[in-house]
Amino acid sequence: MLESNLFSSVRELAKAEKINESYLCRVLRLTLLSPAITEAILNGLQPEGLELAHLLKSIPAEWDEQEAMLRRRQH
Repeated sequence: MLESNLFSSVRELAKAEKINESYLCRVLRLTLLSPAITEAILNGLQPEGLELAHLLKSIPAEWDEQEAMLRRRQH
């Protein structure tokens, strides 16, 4: 909805969807997940213990750093 210019800001989108702006910002960060991680999650092959709460809390923007972070979680 933001990309198609239905809403000009996250604040407007959050208000229209009746959700907390802060939560929406955290959820939108999930669009930055690397394709490899996204595919693993969709195929049910994500690292054991990886939960949405962790991804919403803190993920690096760089894909190689994301994948390294998940490899560290596996050990």
